[in-house]
Amino acid sequence: MLKLNASYSKKIPAESDYSSQSYHASIEVELPDGLSPNQLHEKIHETFDLVRNSVESELHGNTPVNPRDNTPQKDPKNGSQGYPPAGQKNADGPASPKQIKFLLDLARTNGVTPEQIKARYRVNSLEELTRTQCSKAIDELNGKAA
Repeated sequence: MLKLNASYSKKIPAESDYSSQSYHASIEVELPDGLSPNQLHEKIHETFDLVRNSVESELHGNTPVNPRDNTPQKDPKNGSQGYPPAGQKNADGPASPKQIKFLLDLARTNGVTPEQIKARYRVNSLEELTRTQCSKAIDELNGKAA
């Protein structure tokens, strides 16, 4: 097995003068032995695209773009493409991978299965949870743990 570690960072200006916000994601994946150089290059490219798109979607509050299609997603409310206006964050966008991981860690600690969480919020996968739903589930599990 080969291990591939991909990361992506982006720094943007913050609302106050002379300050910035930094966003970073990294992932480590295992790749099978015996890949051709072209297959290895493709896997590296796909993995990096996944990390980059994750940071960009978190940064802009958009749903992630398809790694093969880097065009911005259309806003279903007004049909416009691109990102929300400056200072306006999509609070009910998709839950972040970090939120989902924390939720799963809490669930495991409390003996709650991912299937129970999916059933509670009527989603097919945890990645379909909104930030609000994931936050509510985390709060519920924290209350249960306390």
